[in-house]
Amino acid sequence: MRTSPHGSDELVGPPDARRPGPDADEPPVLRAVGLRKHFPVRGLRNHAVVHAVDDVSIDLHRGRVVALVGESGSGKSTIARLLAQLVPATSGQILLHGTDATATGRRAFGRYVRRVQMIFQDPFGSLNPIHTVRYTLTRSLRIHQGRLRGAELEAALDELLTRVQLTPPARYVDKFPHELSGGQRQRVAIARALAADPEVLLADEPISMLDVSIRLGILNLLRDLRDRLHIAILYITHDIASARYFADRTMVMYAGRVVEQGDSESVTQDPAHPYTQLLISSAPDPDDLAARARGARGEAPSLVRPPAGCRFHPRCPFAVDLCRTEVPPLLPVSDGREAACWGYSQRDGRPEVGSVLEAYGARPGAAGEVDR
Repeated sequence: MRTSPHGSDELVGPPDARRPGPDADEPPVLRAVGLRKHFPVRGLRNHAVVHAVDDVSIDLHRGRVVALVGESGSGKSTIARLLAQLVPATSGQILLHGTDATATGRRAFGRYVRRVQMIFQDPFGSLNPIHTVRYTLTRSLRIHQGRLRGAELEAALDELLTRVQLTPPARYVDKFPHELSGGQRQRVAIARALAADPEVLLADEPISMLDVSIRLGILNLLRDLRDRLHIAILYITHDIASARYFADRTMVMYAGRVVEQGDSESVTQDPAHPYTQLLISSAPDPDDLAARARGARGEAPSLVRPPAGCRFHPRCPFAVDLCRTEVPPLLPVSDGREAACWGYSQRDGRPEVGSVLEAYGARPGAAGEVDR
């Protein structure tokens, strides 16, 4: 693992001079290869486990945003916790600058979190309600950048609050979390992460607990940090529209597996996998209310006993025997696009993939077939 100490002079220095701009050809800052996480289930025989994440690989490049999108329970937050090393992986590898970064002790974990920081979903839950903003940020600065004192510490605090657009800093530094709005609390949480001067931010649904009116402000703040500090960002969300707005690439998860990935514009405007089609069409459309009635039939599968083959096949109107027996790999759809669907393979007996909503609408009596 490559580490280097950063003093407060770098924290308050010109951000654009610290790191070069993003380069698509440079190696990723953080890479996950074949991540798998199985949680044991108590009370069940035969050592049953929850297949929360299976064979997920992610590359995070500095100055770029990767969105991880999916419904609740798809494994998105588990991946964030695996990359933050808050929970150990069942198998797979985490590489930081190409070197195995598995933290095997307290000091190794401390070095890792100076480079990889996490922003949690609920800012009120992630901030200690009995401590002021000053205490929260001071503690983070001293942990990651040494024991700052006096004017040097005040300058670092002012710089952090200014960086997350909480100005003037004196108005916020001595407030408690309950005295701040939801958006202000999330900005403090982001400032706490920036105190480590990280190279990677893992943002686990950072706007889902906020009022709609202030969500865009937080996304614009993260975008500004990406551009000025060239930080790699993993943006986890169930809102695929915000992924299109904010992320360079989008990965779609279903039942612990990645089912589609590619540039955000293509994935959101021309979805290839049947599940991605349903995810995008799930937003209400006042001009086509009937489409809502043709939504996906069935429910997400049990991750204790996941179905064989493609995990989406019980709900897919195009599923054939191949889909029910073999797990599809990520197959090329177009330049830079991949989908885990046998319909894009050259296998015999592959399904013919079309519009899921049209298939549901054309087959009103198919619910029994899809749910079996």
